[in-house]
This record gives sequence, C-alpha cells and structure tokens, in this order.
Amino acid sequence: IGDLTCLFCLTEVVCGAPSIYLDYARSKLNPNIDVAAQTCYKVAKGAFTGEISPAMIKDCGVKWVILGHSERRHVFGESDELIGQKVAHALENGLGVIACIGEKLDEREAGITEKVVFAQTKFIADNVKDWGKVVLAYEPVWAIGTGKTASPQQAQEVHDKLRQWMKANVSEAVANSVRIIYGGSVTGGTCKELASQKDVDGFLVGGASLKPEFIDIINAKA
Repeated sequence: IGDLTCLFCLTEVVCGAPSIYLDYARSKLNPNIDVAAQTCYKVAKGAFTGEISPAMIKDCGVKWVILGHSERRHVFGESDELIGQKVAHALENGLGVIACIGEKLDEREAGITEKVVFAQTKFIADNVKDWGKVVLAYEPVWAIGTGKTASPQQAQEVHDKLRQWMKANVSEAVANSVRIIYGGSVTGGTCKELASQKDVDGFLVGGASLKPEFIDIINAKA
C-alpha cells in the first residue's frame, strides 16, 4: 500500500517496499541499493496477526526498517512510546532504523513544532544505544502527499534545532554525525535547494521515487 518510499543520504540509496515485496525488491535491485521494510513490531514473536518482525525482515536479506512514519502515527494510531519500543527491538535485532518525526499543520500554526518533534525524538533517543545504525527523518505531516513542501529555510531551521537538541540531550559527537533527512513532497524541482542546506543530509522520498526525476533527487548533492 502506498508509494515505494526511498531514503537518500549522500550516495546511499535505500528503497522501502511493502512487506510482501521485500524479497522481490531485494532480489531485483542492484546490490549497491539497500532495501527497508516500512514498519515492524516491537517483539520477536507471538499472537500478533498481520505484523512483521525484524527476524522476518532479515530473512528477506533486508537491513533497514522505517519506523514512526506519519501514517503509522496518525492513521494507525502508533504512540511515541510504541515507536520507541519498536526502535529498541529493531536495533537489538540488527536492523538499521530510519526513524521519522514531524508536526501536523495545526501544530505548526500553533507554534509548537519544536515541542512536538523534540518529544518524538526523545522517545526514539531513549531507545538507541548505537546511533551509527539510526537515521532521523524529519517529515512535516502537512507537506506529505499534499504537493506542499517546507521551504528550504523551514527545513533547515528544524534540522538545526534537532542537532542542537541532540547535542544537549545525547552528545555533541552524535549531534555532529547523525544523518537527518527531509521528507515531504520532495521532487526533482525542489531537491537541489533543499540539498544545499547545511543540515539536510538527504531525503525520504515518496511518490517521486516512482518517476524518472528520482535520479535527479539521488544526485541532488553531487
């Protein structure tokens, strides 16, 4: 269901496919392109019909999972606490995590963007031991699938604030090294200016990943 979601950080490309296509995607894509599941559950096994575990994901040769995507939060009702638990379990079982955070339109208009994304990030950070296996994805909910994109300045402002939060609450080393990517209607037309921002390390791409312009997005930092 939904788009093929793709992460781009510098020269690293990861394609997030629906669970039933993980094995197919891994078998067809160039080995230099990694694959990610779009979610997983917080425990290894049990009576959780329809869920997918990190072990199942790894059985498909997949190394990454996307957690906390806005649709998981706001359509399926996943709480910050549950997302934190999922992050911990995925990392403990050897998956890399693309952890998503972001505010809704009413929250931005109310001036509480920082409060929202910091709270979301804390639940993630509290469950991370190795930040080398984590990518943060800032995705303003109001800019996902709407055709609206946060301006480069808006994206940079939030990414910068996130780094400051990481410095104060995790460590300066992690703040300087963690990759923070932007997601929200990224296109071939918007990617260059977004990529030029100091703290935008890459993109979480939705619909545009299915179009030829995806090549332009991949090369945006070239």
